[in-house]
Amino acid sequence: MPEEDPRILELRSVRAKARAGGGQDRIEKQHAKGKGTARERIDGLLDPGTFNELEPFITSDTDELGMAPEKFLGDGVVTGYGQIEGRPVYVYAQDFTIYGGTLSEMQSHKICRVMDLALRNGAPIIGLIDSGGARIQEGIKSLGGYAEIFRRNAQFSGVIPQISVMLGPCAGGAAYSPALQDIIIMVEKQSFMFLTGPEVIKAVTGEVVDAESLGGSDIHMSVSGTAHLATRTEEEAIALTRRVVSYFPSNNVENPPFRQTSDNPQRMDDLLNSIVPIDPSHSYSMHEVIETIVDKESFLEIQPEWARNAIVGLARLGGQSVGIIGQEPSVMAGVIDIDAADKMTRFVRMCDCFNIPLVTFVDSPGFLPGVSQEHGGIIRHGAKLLYAYSEATVPKATVITRKAYGGAYVVMSSKYLGTDITYAWPSAEIAVMGAEGAANILYRKQIENAPDSAAKRREMAALYREKFGNPYYAAGAGYIDDIIEPRETRSKLIAALSALRDKYAPAPPRKHGNIPV
Repeated sequence: MPEEDPRILELRSVRAKARAGGGQDRIEKQHAKGKGTARERIDGLLDPGTFNELEPFITSDTDELGMAPEKFLGDGVVTGYGQIEGRPVYVYAQDFTIYGGTLSEMQSHKICRVMDLALRNGAPIIGLIDSGGARIQEGIKSLGGYAEIFRRNAQFSGVIPQISVMLGPCAGGAAYSPALQDIIIMVEKQSFMFLTGPEVIKAVTGEVVDAESLGGSDIHMSVSGTAHLATRTEEEAIALTRRVVSYFPSNNVENPPFRQTSDNPQRMDDLLNSIVPIDPSHSYSMHEVIETIVDKESFLEIQPEWARNAIVGLARLGGQSVGIIGQEPSVMAGVIDIDAADKMTRFVRMCDCFNIPLVTFVDSPGFLPGVSQEHGGIIRHGAKLLYAYSEATVPKATVITRKAYGGAYVVMSSKYLGTDITYAWPSAEIAVMGAEGAANILYRKQIENAPDSAAKRREMAALYREKFGNPYYAAGAGYIDDIIEPRETRSKLIAALSALRDKYAPAPPRKHGNIPV
C-alpha cells in the first residue's frame, strides 16, 4: 500500500484545526451555557450532509494594539451553503469561541462573500448571530466591515429572504444588520440585542440595568417590536427557522413553494356561522377564526406579543403560502393604534416583496383616539398602512367579519385600494363610524329636544344601524364583491387565490415611492 501523501495529511490537520474553532476548552464553556458551536448549529439547520463550507482558512491580520497575538482559522465565523427541505440556502454562523464572535475586517469579508453568492444565485441568506460586537482592537476596520454588511442588507432587501437567528448577544451597531432583515428569531434568556449595553448606560446616565431587561427576547417581542419570533431553546429556534423558510420563495421572482395538504379545500366549519356575537359590543377570537379557515396547523403568527390588537402571520390555504393580517376584537376592540399600523405595514410589504398573497380579516372600530396618538403621528403611521396596501401587487383578498368603520375600513385593504376580491359576512358593518356616535352627530337636535333623550338616542342609533349595520348597503353600492356565509370562507378564499395566481399588476415606472416613514 503506497504511503499517504504528506500534503493530504497536512490538509486534514489544518482542516481539523479550523473545525476546532477557539479550542476544546472554549467549546466546553459554550456547551456549559447550553449553547452549541457554530458548526453544530449549522448542522441542525441544514439537511444532513448538505453543508459546504467556504473560506475556512481565513485569518485576521489586523491588530492595531497587539492585543490578539493568536490567530484562529476562520476568524470567528463559519460560512457556506447547503439545503433546507432540498432547497438551496446560504448561511453564516458566528463562532463565539473565537474572540467572542466579534466582527473583524476578515469576518466581514466572509459574511459579505456568502451574501453576494446568495444574491447571485437567488437563495435565502440566514445568519446565526452570537457576537460581542465589533472587534475593538481593529479600530475603524471593523466598523467598515459592519457598513459593508449593512449596505448589502439594504440592497438585497426584497430580493432574497434574509433571516437572523439570535443565539447569543448582538451588541452595538451589529444590531442594525438583523433590524434590516425580514425575520428575527430570538432565544429566551440567551439572546440579547441593544445598541448601548448596560455598562455604557450606567456610565452615561447612572441607571443600572441588566442585559435581559434592556434587550432580551421579552423586550423585543412585546415592547420594542424589533423581534418577530422567540423560542425557549436554540434547538427550537433552529427548527423554527426551517419552518419559516418553508413559507418563502427563494427570491423575488419565484412564487412561494406549494405544500401538499390533506386538509379538504371545501371544508366548512359551522362554528364560524355563530362565532360573531349578535351584540356588537361583545368580543370574539379572530385567532380562532383564522385557525379554523387556514390549512390545519399551518398558521405561524409573527410578533404575537407586540401590538396584540393586530394579527399578522404566515399560513397556507389549499397548500399555498399566504400572509394573514387582521384585528383581534378581544384586545382593545381591534382598534388600530401606532404600533398596530407599523406592525401590519411591515408585514404587508414583506409579503409583497416575495409574492406571498395577502388575506385580510377586518373587524376594527377605527383608529385609536387620543392626544398621545395624534401627537405620536397616528396620521403618518396610518398612512404607512394605506401606502403598503395600495402599493402591493400580489393577489389580495379581504373578508369583513364585523366592524369596518371610517379610516379603518379604508386602510384595511378595502376594495378601492386595489384589493382583488372583497367578501363580507352577514355580520359586517361598513360605515363612517359606530351607530351611537353617528346618532349623536346626525340627530343631535332631535335627541336634545326629545322628552327622553336617552330613548331618542337609542332610537336614532337603531335607525342608523338598520341602514349601515349590515353589508347589503355596501354590496348594493359595489364596495364588496359578495356576502357569504362565514363557513364558506375557506373554500371561497382558496378559489379566489387560485383564480388570481397569474395576476399581473405592473407599477408605474419610478425609482421608488416615498412612504411616510
